[in-house]
Amino acid sequence: MYGLGEVCPGAEVEPGTNLLVAGPPMTGKRTLALKILAHGGRRGDGNIVVTTKDGGEDVREDLREMLGRDEGGPLGIVDCVSKQQGMNPTQSDDIAYASSPKDMTGIGIQLSEFLEAFYKERGVQRNRILLHSLSTLLMYSNLQTVFRFLHVFTGRVQSADALGIFVIDSTAHDEQTMSTLRQLFDGQIEIREADDGAELRLKGVSEGTDWQAIPEF
Repeated sequence: MYGLGEVCPGAEVEPGTNLLVAGPPMTGKRTLALKILAHGGRRGDGNIVVTTKDGGEDVREDLREMLGRDEGGPLGIVDCVSKQQGMNPTQSDDIAYASSPKDMTGIGIQLSEFLEAFYKERGVQRNRILLHSLSTLLMYSNLQTVFRFLHVFTGRVQSADALGIFVIDSTAHDEQTMSTLRQLFDGQIEIREADDGAELRLKGVSEGTDWQAIPEF
């Protein structure tokens, strides 16, 4: 089972679960998703991040900051941003590069290579995979293309007994798009704005939760 840590205390989900994190902008979705990865990292889980909004080095730094002095499990980042911005980064052990968020073949190859390296070469059988963000993919490709890509992506999460976390800005897309994408996921962490700050609830997995304030991280 995969715990969600301080994001949803006590909640656990089955290996192979794909979770959608959906909410308005500026409600802490990215931080929340990284917290779920950091929770696993402290327990030795492998973490793989596909980033379509932030550079890979920024993501690595943010995760290290969350881990603090704790020794984390292996980390792999697929950076879909830096090359698109005209940089010429050099691939390292923990950061690989796709040419852009539109390069879904490249993203899939780099994801598979990290998973294989963690699973077969390093013996890490518990892995958490974050894709941030689906909204960026939908800026560059149509819904049909993104759906096909995610169908394969979530299938890899299932077959690897991993935990998949996928972030989307729910206000940037119409209800038909959101409804189509939700079919791919086992459950959802839904976020909304409230008078006293953002709230979340867990739906579709574990026992679910009622709306509750997002913990202060």
